[in-house]
Amino acid sequence: MVNTIAEYLRQTAKKYPDKVAFRDEKKSVTFGELDRCAMALAGAIHERLGGATKQAIGVYLPKGVDSIIAFMGVVYSGNYYTPLDTAMPEARLDKILSVLNPTLIVTEACYKETVLSFPTALIDEIASDNVNEAQIAEVLHAVIDTDILYVMFTSGSTGNPKGVIVTHRAVIDYVDWLEDTFSFDETTVFGNQAPFYFDNSVLDIYSTIRNGCETVIIPEEKFLSATRLLQYLQEKNVNTIFWVPSAMALVANAGALEKVSANQLTKILFAGEVMPTKQLNLWRKYIPNALYANLYGPTEIAVDCTYYIVDREFDDAESLPIGVACKNTAILVLNEKDELVSVGEIGELCVRGTSLAHGYYGNPEKTKEAFVQNPLNDKYPELIYRTGDLVKYNERGELLYVGRKDSQIKHSGYRIELGEIETAASAGAEVESCCAVYDDEKKQIVLFVTPETLDKKMLYAQLKGALPNYMMPKLIVAEQVLALNQNGKIDRLDLKRRLREGL
Repeated sequence: MVNTIAEYLRQTAKKYPDKVAFRDEKKSVTFGELDRCAMALAGAIHERLGGATKQAIGVYLPKGVDSIIAFMGVVYSGNYYTPLDTAMPEARLDKILSVLNPTLIVTEACYKETVLSFPTALIDEIASDNVNEAQIAEVLHAVIDTDILYVMFTSGSTGNPKGVIVTHRAVIDYVDWLEDTFSFDETTVFGNQAPFYFDNSVLDIYSTIRNGCETVIIPEEKFLSATRLLQYLQEKNVNTIFWVPSAMALVANAGALEKVSANQLTKILFAGEVMPTKQLNLWRKYIPNALYANLYGPTEIAVDCTYYIVDREFDDAESLPIGVACKNTAILVLNEKDELVSVGEIGELCVRGTSLAHGYYGNPEKTKEAFVQNPLNDKYPELIYRTGDLVKYNERGELLYVGRKDSQIKHSGYRIELGEIETAASAGAEVESCCAVYDDEKKQIVLFVTPETLDKKMLYAQLKGALPNYMMPKLIVAEQVLALNQNGKIDRLDLKRRLREGL
């Protein structure tokens, strides 16, 4: 039985020492090289910390192979890491560092000035042949599965970063389930889209390390052209992707699937926001033989806690299920009385199991709000995580995502889920992307849509046929693009800000 992520890399490095593990535009690294470089970095960290373990270590590097080496170097040193991408806005970086207060930051010499107030280990100055394997083995022997692997910062609905504390065991459970469900192996080539500070990247990184896969780290600029993006996937022999729906919708809306064959893709997974069914249907039309899966889960649950393998046809206006619980994870859907819901009744999705995070870093108050005693169990301590997401069961026993509790509004005396408006709008003939928000000052629903040339009168007529009057948007704003946040999702906070400022 594997107890730490480090054991996976050690095993895979012995099995596939010369196989490429990760590659970016500038360099690649084999499993054997990754193992050696990580051990060398771990030795340097150990030296700088005077042998201390269980310390917070920031990784301030551009997204690429060196980031992976840094993550594993921290793991080998018996500490835990937080990804701090150099593309991160300075204001957000400062907020994260004030919460994390890292003991050390792994970076490159050219970025040292940015993090001068913290001790650093410079990855570009560490010799990979300077390895003390006995020291590393001694350190790792003391690590247990409930120790922290990483602290991942998420903004949530407030914009203030919260550090989610995730353990080795949570990620081990996750990647074991992934392999069991999707059969990832040494022939799998991931096309990584997610930033490393976004938990979706955990699937690519640790499935690769566990199973001897390869991960191609796709340059961000490739997503500026859907056609060139698909060509790039072809060139790099990418056969598996796990992307946010916004990235998949971009490809579908651009018509790239008609122009470039992507039939080498055999597994197409997505998570992070609602996948619009209309755009998914285009993917399924042009790549009919791939496996499609909708994964769901917040950062607080080691990436995903439910999944749905798409096994039937859906109309453009239908909602895609988020499915059933992942292995070794229990889902509780509770109503306002903390009772289990019946079929069709909306409730809050709550989770229990080893996938749960330890809470929020340095924030016991927020931790107590979200990680609570299971109200269905008064016999012994048992924590559940309240996701804040509203769901319901359909007649097939599958979970359907309805929306966020904080996006459930009271309007004209009715409780309204903004997600239902978005589902109806996304089925519109011309709609490429959409987002419904509530203008708290004017007390009205506003629907943002793309493209800018969309016929708003036609869309309004379509919505009247799908929604009751009290759910109809008062205002439809058609724009060329909808701004995305750092994780590639539609930036709802930005849209709310624009409403406050009068657009």
